[in-house]
Amino acid sequence: MTTHRAPKPVAAPTQTVERAVTIGLILAVLAGLGWIAGMIYTLAEWPL
Repeated sequence: MTTHRAPKPVAAPTQTVERAVTIGLILAVLAGLGWIAGMIYTLAEWPL
């Protein structure tokens, strides 16, 4: 008698998506830090 097993999930596409999301989040954090630094610089150099 043969056993029916579920097919093994393909790991490659999931890892690719996770890598893309991780890179996107890192870029978003860097952009946010750059924006904050720009705002601090603008406020520090603002003529009073």
